[in-house]
Amino acid sequence: MKDLLFDVKDGIATITLNRPDARNAFSMQMIELWIQALQEVRDQNDIRVLILTGNGKSFCAGGDIKAMKSGNGFLDLSGYEEEDFSSSSLQRKNSLWKHVQRIPLLMEEIDKPTIAAVNGDAIGAGLDMALQCDLRISSDQARFGEGYVKVGIVPGDGGGYYLPRIIGIDKALDLLWSGRIIDASEASTIGLITRMVSHEELMLETEALARRFANGPQQAIRLIKRTVYQGLKTDLRTSLDMVSSFMGIVTEHPDYKEGLNAIVEKRKPDFE
Repeated sequence: MKDLLFDVKDGIATITLNRPDARNAFSMQMIELWIQALQEVRDQNDIRVLILTGNGKSFCAGGDIKAMKSGNGFLDLSGYEEEDFSSSSLQRKNSLWKHVQRIPLLMEEIDKPTIAAVNGDAIGAGLDMALQCDLRISSDQARFGEGYVKVGIVPGDGGGYYLPRIIGIDKALDLLWSGRIIDASEASTIGLITRMVSHEELMLETEALARRFANGPQQAIRLIKRTVYQGLKTDLRTSLDMVSSFMGIVTEHPDYKEGLNAIVEKRKPDFE
């Protein structure tokens, strides 16, 4: 069995982390397949939405504890034993920079909606991977935590970047410094997740949301995402200048005319 499954159906791509016996902790095979899948999501125009989830009781435990304890770095290296990922601080840095950290960089290049369906515990780098998604739909059985401090390390996969942007600096530092685990209810209260649903309804709710986005006007949806994320990095004048250009583009797209006609004719739009 592959450590990661990738499926595309009706414009919706689903990445499923598939090491349930290891709580979906990272392996080198998983990371390589993950990178390949994200490149396909980014480049294939017929893919409109991405869902990220886990197989089994956990979403993702992040770094592989057994590998860390044995001195083999952060990844299960089954099948990659000949490569050096951990003999020095430089090799451990490179194992992150050249492999795991390519995931958040690729996620930033994807203009399409990305949704984490958090089916269980999202801990450490596993939580970081959920934070990289635009939306987080959580099972009521899921738990969340940035456990790096418990083993004396720092958040290595974007937690220190995403967390304060999503929940604020003080709440982020509380989770990062304490390493405490919170349940889905508290995660909802502090704004860590977008929505909490019953465990049984998780994939149904997530897929329904994904279909709504997949059936929407794609060019507008992707430019809206750019507007939001670029707006976090620029001043107001620059953002307004950019979005006025986007407006000029989308009002020439057939989806604009179809949307207007659908409103006037009181029917559902049929976007390209």
